Amino acid sequence: MNKEIQSIILTLENILDGDPWYGRPVYAILREVDSSIAYKKITPGSHSLIELLYHMLTWAEFTLKRTEKEDANDLTAFEKLDWREIDPKIHDWDEGLSAFIAAHQQIIALLHTKDDTFLNETVDYRQYNFRYLLNGLIQHNIYHLGQMAYLKKLLA
Repeated sequence: MNKEIQSIILTLENILDGDPWYGRPVYAILREVDSSIAYKKITPGSHSLIELLYHMLTWAEFTLKRTEKEDANDLTAFEKLDWREIDPKIHDWDEGLSAFIAAHQQIIALLHTKDDTFLNETVDYRQYNFRYLLNGLIQHNIYHLGQMAYLKKLLA
């Protein structure tokens, strides 16, 4: 039986590009961001849209690499990228969004190859299982999407 993994896949697909209960999906809102406002902050010390995007990307890529069981990118490397210093010459909105979408597509494709027993496996570098990680990724995306939607309205 793979009911739980299928439920996680459907939830991910729904919040990313479907019709989630809470409102508009992640990709729809992020695709509307004008790159001219992506680097702006409403107050010193607050996060910009692009900082939030790259933060979300970091943890999507962490989830992907853990799901792939890839050792090349360890936890320390991801922690260095979390809330990284954004350089407009390096960090582009469209490239970041494309990488965010690609990471999620790869996660979903990998999950299609797994069964429910995978969800009980412990995540490398963590003391929790893949069930917790994947549900956490869903929650993390929704949480930061709310911030981004609000910030996008304030800056428009």
